[in-house]
Amino acid sequence: MDKKLLLTIVGISLLIIGAISYVVLTPKQAESPLTPTTTNQAVDTADVDPVAPNTRDGTYIDYSNETLVATAGTKLLFFHAPWCPQCRDIEKSIEKDGIPSGVTVLKVDYDTNQALRQEYGVTQQTTFVKVDDQGNKLASYVAYDEPQFSSVERELLK
Repeated sequence: MDKKLLLTIVGISLLIIGAISYVVLTPKQAESPLTPTTTNQAVDTADVDPVAPNTRDGTYIDYSNETLVATAGTKLLFFHAPWCPQCRDIEKSIEKDGIPSGVTVLKVDYDTNQALRQEYGVTQQTTFVKVDDQGNKLASYVAYDEPQFSSVERELLK
């Protein structure tokens, strides 16, 4: 067999294998559970109390140092990993129940922010760190065993 033909076949085979590996091994970009969606369902307003305002209008956003500095009120860093089932459970509870007014939860990617993890002594995903306006650690709580935002509220916001 001709060497050029053999090299061409090997090269094409490697390209195909690489492409298949990339497609299979690359994580899919899933829609965030906090992304607003639109439905055509009618809302039954009979059970809504028109006098009681929604006091759960806190904020849940991705972490950045600029956002941390610019945010007023109570700040919680949420060390989150997309592969962590407990982290996803906490996000579901945030989506369902909201965050108290005046509280901002900044979602920190656990896997890519090693320096931030080290700064705050975080060794496990699902860790929440309460910080002051300068970013100094005030308290922390690991919600791994009770992955609901209500447990975070009980431990860090009361």
